[in-house]
Amino acid sequence: MLPAAFYFLLTALDASALGADIGQQSNGITRTSDSSTAMPDSVATASGVAETRAFQAEVARLLKLMVHSVYSEREVFLRELISNAADACDRLRYAAIAAPALLEGEGALRIVLKPDRAAKTLSVIDNGIGMSRDELIDNLGTIAKSGTEAFMREAAAGDSPPRLIGQFGIGFYSAFMVASAVEVISRKAGADEAWIWRSDGAGTFTVEPAPAEPKTRRGTEVRLHLRDDAEEFLGRARLEDIVRRYSDHIAHPIMIADEKAADSYAQINAASAIWMRPKAEVSPEEHKEFFGYVSGLYADPALTIHYRAEGRHEYTVLLYVPAVRPFDLYDPARNGRQRLYVRRVFITDDAALLPAWLRFVRGVVDCEDLPLNISREMLQHNPTVAAIRKALLKRVLSEFKKTATSDAAAWEKIWEAFGAVIKEGLYEDPDKRDQIYDIARFRTTRGDNRSLADYASGMKPGQTAIYYITAEDARRAESSPQLEGFRARGVEVLLLTDPVDSFWVRSAIGFDGKPFKSITQGDDGLEALPLEAAPKAETSRAEGAALATLIALFKQALGSEVSDVRATARLTASPVCLVARDQGLDRTLERLLTRQNAAGVTATAPIFEINPEHPLIVALAAKAAQGGAPDRIRQAAHLLLDQALILEGETPTDPARFAQVLVGLMQQALESQ
Repeated sequence: MLPAAFYFLLTALDASALGADIGQQSNGITRTSDSSTAMPDSVATASGVAETRAFQAEVARLLKLMVHSVYSEREVFLRELISNAADACDRLRYAAIAAPALLEGEGALRIVLKPDRAAKTLSVIDNGIGMSRDELIDNLGTIAKSGTEAFMREAAAGDSPPRLIGQFGIGFYSAFMVASAVEVISRKAGADEAWIWRSDGAGTFTVEPAPAEPKTRRGTEVRLHLRDDAEEFLGRARLEDIVRRYSDHIAHPIMIADEKAADSYAQINAASAIWMRPKAEVSPEEHKEFFGYVSGLYADPALTIHYRAEGRHEYTVLLYVPAVRPFDLYDPARNGRQRLYVRRVFITDDAALLPAWLRFVRGVVDCEDLPLNISREMLQHNPTVAAIRKALLKRVLSEFKKTATSDAAAWEKIWEAFGAVIKEGLYEDPDKRDQIYDIARFRTTRGDNRSLADYASGMKPGQTAIYYITAEDARRAESSPQLEGFRARGVEVLLLTDPVDSFWVRSAIGFDGKPFKSITQGDDGLEALPLEAAPKAETSRAEGAALATLIALFKQALGSEVSDVRATARLTASPVCLVARDQGLDRTLERLLTRQNAAGVTATAPIFEINPEHPLIVALAAKAAQGGAPDRIRQAAHLLLDQALILEGETPTDPARFAQVLVGLMQQALESQ
């Protein structure tokens, strides 16, 4: 596991991309552990006491967006409600493995669409797990920071709502795009009482007991009172077209009721498990819709992995790599999102079939060899599941390598989206480190998307290490003064800007027999590598006694603010820079950890390196050798140290002193003219 500090860094550096805790799932609707915060009002009704509650603030904002905006793809509301209904059926089928009585009395699991032109209502009905009163309040009154909130954030940022509505799974609340009011009637499997949830999307909802007679069937009915401009969704042909376009892959039958004949239904989806079909028979459009179903990202996947494993263990795999980052990618729980089925019976979406550093991979694994009653706890120690995990990881990495080799442009996009997550495996999974090296791509001083093999083939004669610099962003890395000496010698340097980089490079042994070496830590070793261009003849250099005197004065002036002062070959254009000692943390990692108050990490004094060929250092050395202007030299030492700190993104050690010295030097310069 990565250190806990790594997740603090993710929170600090990429807070906008972080998801919050993923809510528990019930009836396919994302929930949180907090219910609405407002105290309920109670009103007596014929069926019992109706409670009126206020929506959570985030829900209220979303409902306002839904009610008062016009979208070109409103039809996706049906996709979302059918997806929730299918999840409810899956969860009941799994619960019934341990309690078969839960399935009694309702027939086969299915989803029914029931349009009613006279009442202007459309109902989406399932006979799945159902919801209790508390679950109705929690699931329909609050949201987690999942795709729904991300949708709101993107829409508020100014992106086109018609584009967004088709891209993100927005769940139950999409019903309010077409409905002036929504009723949810639900009875939880195994319970006697049923409940009715009602809202017009105006900020409050009510919950009350359902009438005792007629008895509510098990499951959930979502009844939409359609707006005048949404009556198209009462037409059978329109509903069939939407289902076949978005939900044909749903494994449960989707039926449509015949308005003219009571209790007459026709199935309108294929109801086949897409992953069980031969690879050649699944179209790109079907993959796109199924990928949207399992990921909530309704766009083309960047990579599809579809195969059947036979032999000692038999299982079918259908996995997708998204083209964009899922909104829960940096959730601190780092849970995988691969669904485990056993003979087409849904078991769990939290089986950890792939390691956390591949958590962005979404899809299905359907195993023939596991018992249906396997528990989530048993999954952790089951030898069959362990074998599947091992083989699955091997296959995914093999597919990644194949893509990186055969389609560099496609892999470049995947790496740009998920490279920072894949690199977590370099730290966590040493056994797979070489395979990750094969697919890793880096920005370097020679360009983007360079592999380590590219780096190794371009190493200079006499170069004994793979050099890198860590920084908080690419601009800061590329402008670092420590790069100057390496550029002057044509030595390539990896520019590492992801938070995880500071961790894995410390634990990595190396690549192709060459260790990784930070250019901001310890000795640079550049004296053994020749400059690409001969130095100019007129270049002067501070050396000998003059340089030694200047270094001594700098040490005296800076005291404990630095651990040492020394000349360096790593600078060509800048007068000074800071580096870390050979032993200890790299400058970037130490800075990040101290900001997070990581246990056992304190800021250490850096080594202050000076460029003996820089005109300023030459002039200061000459002054020092003459024994003159000690105050000027002392001021210069502090000013140069503060300059080096600023270049690293830090503040001067004493901002007031820095400003005072800078103003004084400017005044002296003006007075001397």
